Amino acid sequence: MITKFFTIVNNLSSWLINHGISRGNAPLVRLFIMFIAFSILLFIVDFIAKKILREGAKKFFLKTRNKWDDVLIEKRVFAKLSHFFPAIIVQLSIPFVLQDYNNWIPLFKNITTIYIIIVFLMVIVAIINALEYYFSNAKRFKDKPIESYAQLANLIVYFVAGILILSIILGKSPIYLLGAFGAMTAVLLLIFRDTILGFVASIQIATNDMVRVGDWVGMEKYGADGNVIKISLNTVKVKNWDNTITTIPTYALVSDSFKNWRGMQETGARRISRHIYIRPSSIQFANEEMLEKFKHFELIQDYIQNKQEEIKLFNSESAINKSETINGRNMTNIGVFRQYAELYLRNHKEINQNLTLMVRQLQSDQYGLPIEIYCFAATTEWLKYEAIQADIFDHLMASASSFGLEIYELSVTS
Repeated sequence: MITKFFTIVNNLSSWLINHGISRGNAPLVRLFIMFIAFSILLFIVDFIAKKILREGAKKFFLKTRNKWDDVLIEKRVFAKLSHFFPAIIVQLSIPFVLQDYNNWIPLFKNITTIYIIIVFLMVIVAIINALEYYFSNAKRFKDKPIESYAQLANLIVYFVAGILILSIILGKSPIYLLGAFGAMTAVLLLIFRDTILGFVASIQIATNDMVRVGDWVGMEKYGADGNVIKISLNTVKVKNWDNTITTIPTYALVSDSFKNWRGMQETGARRISRHIYIRPSSIQFANEEMLEKFKHFELIQDYIQNKQEEIKLFNSESAINKSETINGRNMTNIGVFRQYAELYLRNHKEINQNLTLMVRQLQSDQYGLPIEIYCFAATTEWLKYEAIQADIFDHLMASASSFGLEIYELSVTS
């Protein structure tokens, strides 16, 4: 049947001439008839391809338990693939349709070939986008820069398709064009500088696990302080705590310094490192009256008792003359306050007791003597952390006066 069809096609001009069509008009009439016939054929092939690949595949894959094939449907991979079969029919039919116009055959074949390349390009890009969507939403790869790799893959596909299309238009081998592009390497490097740097940076970021989507990062140079919401080939988007979006060049995360708070979040604890300035003139040795008062503070009752006995024994064994307070060993109000502050933290339920905890003196300056509170809150939640930190310093600053200490306050004279 197919052989008979091609015989009719080849002899159509003769048949038209035998039925009264002039030899001059026969090729044009034949072209018109062939155009109509193959247009109908293309319509039928396109209809069947869409039914099978678009609707049939959709019904089949939606019934399966796999999620990746649903993504192929959602990204319209099979819908784009259905355009390939009509293009093949056109490519094969050109010699028959243009039998009497041989000079046109190369042009239309080239146009059809370019269309087929574009169809393949659309299909491959749709597959890459589907893979990107699938892996980006998979728990295992949720924190990986999948979009960067997808963008790079799309760039390579577009580049290859562009080379093939250009080779068809110019009638040159793709290898010849690649050689010409090689001579333009310097120009290409200049044009695609950010893309190349971004690609290299993406590999380094992924390999060294420097940044993941969802990480809290801070980068003062770019005014970024918030969570990473997107990592692409050229940029990293950070949603700041004030809900603004900062866009950082991907390669800047490799070339510049930034702070990643992921380690803090993974430990489940956040550092508290702040200090209280004590007025030096309020620092003094603790006399008997003060020590008796301190014994009523529950947290340091045992400490005061034990320390008094220890100091008394030392001074007695060393035959210290205690007619002057300065002689021998003595407790000071600031020393007792430091011990109180440490015990307060040791007994605080919201402080992580497994990490570093200390209360220490820093170098005094024009504002007084800094007493630093260094510990870790047992949470990484911002609001809760701030509340814990505020409660601690509310208590300690209010407690300082009970030890005869004064908080430094800058006096302003008018």
